[in-house]
Amino acid sequence: MAVIHKATLRPTKLELLAGWLPGRGWHTGPAGEVSRVAAFRFDDPAGAVGIETLLVRVGDGPVHQVPLTYRDAPLAGGDDWLLGNMEHSVLGKRWVYDGAGDPVYAAALASAIFGNTGQAEQLTPVGDRLERREPDMSIAAGGTEGAEVPTVGTIQRVTEGDPTLIVTDTVELTVIRRLEAGAAPTGAVLTGSWPGQETPMTLASATLRSGAGLHS
Repeated sequence: MAVIHKATLRPTKLELLAGWLPGRGWHTGPAGEVSRVAAFRFDDPAGAVGIETLLVRVGDGPVHQVPLTYRDAPLAGGDDWLLGNMEHSVLGKRWVYDGAGDPVYAAALASAIFGNTGQAEQLTPVGDRLERREPDMSIAAGGTEGAEVPTVGTIQRVTEGDPTLIVTDTVELTVIRRLEAGAAPTGAVLTGSWPGQETPMTLASATLRSGAGLHS
């Protein structure tokens, strides 16, 4: 469950991305204002870290996938993955990271792929109650719902590129950055569709490292 507050952000997520995306080797397309295409969220079981994947584009350029994590304190050893800070009018100062370098995102992605946990239910506070917010895209995985997922552990290395490779203690995860038809990574996959893209596109994949196992 993700509680989405009606809040003011300074700078906004898209403003942070506008300054960060041009420096990524996997980013292609024209220069200009970043626009939001769709988004989905994962749950952090501990309830401490916000996990949101944004699909964005610049002008008529390709759609790019950017997983972000939102924290109320710096991520130890995460300086290389920091996009910047933003002030949230409800939650206060937030540290915004590229999810590729955040072990909480890696664990959530592994759970979504292997355990078919889906996206987080989004709720918005309205007065003294919470109202459900309809997701603006859908995701699907081929894993068995409720299956056990190996403990991801620490991130051993990240290879930036398209796809971006995240190697943890037990799994290897690939995140497709430019969402174009034809991407076919190995392993179990996560797909997504959104308005204007009804045919599911591959978003990410996961494979077990030697010695790691799944149990149902």
